[in-house]
Amino acid sequence: MIATKLMYSLMIIIVIINTVNGNCPDEKTFPLVTNTSVNARPECVMPTDCKAWKELGMKLNGVYPIKPDNGPAFQVYCDMETDGGGWTVFQRRQDGSLDFYKYWTDYENGFGDLTGEFWLGLSKIHRLTKEGSNTLRVDLGGFEGNTSYANYSTFSVSDGSTEYILTVEGYSGTAGDSLDYHNGLRFTTRDNDNDRRSRGNCAQQYAGAWWYNNGYYSNLNGRYFNTAKNNVYSINWYHWKTGHISLKFSEMKTRRNN
Repeated sequence: MIATKLMYSLMIIIVIINTVNGNCPDEKTFPLVTNTSVNARPECVMPTDCKAWKELGMKLNGVYPIKPDNGPAFQVYCDMETDGGGWTVFQRRQDGSLDFYKYWTDYENGFGDLTGEFWLGLSKIHRLTKEGSNTLRVDLGGFEGNTSYANYSTFSVSDGSTEYILTVEGYSGTAGDSLDYHNGLRFTTRDNDNDRRSRGNCAQQYAGAWWYNNGYYSNLNGRYFNTAKNNVYSINWYHWKTGHISLKFSEMKTRRNN
């Protein structure tokens, strides 16, 4: 029975690969991805998200092409293991190899490599979350070797005409709720100030880019430090460390609820 289901899933994948838009050669084999840049053009048009890939029987973490709506297809990193898998990852910090103090167009379009440090792009995050119900998961790691996470049962990002407003509610987890303070806010970068501070730009002040309020309680696109230190410029999640303690790892991912 299991073998039959697996064979059926593989048949579905083969049909998708070889029939959609006629742009996937027969001799290709999954995963079909050689260029893992955030903005690489997928060779094939695929399911809507990582959960759809999971439902087709795919179990390996890695880069998958998706097409969530009528817009262009793009590539994402799928976490197929954490909490049941099927997560579409849209941010990762792990070693400081990539400068995240970038401009509005960078954050809108995305940057980095999907197998390393990257930001998928606000426009793509919007396309992933604009319909239905979605969950946000934030995985965090400290330099001491400890880990933590935050789940939000409601998550979406609006479109560019409203500067990508964050909607996030329904916290659970072990990290503490450091996003409630940012709920309902527009995204701010060093060259596009949409925060609630009357003077100055929080992205410039904290060397990052985020849904800043009059300050922040989370700053996962801040500067990467190679050691744990209390620094407002750092990647941090205030309610986990009870301070602006720099983190070694962060990964943000979303999964549809239905």
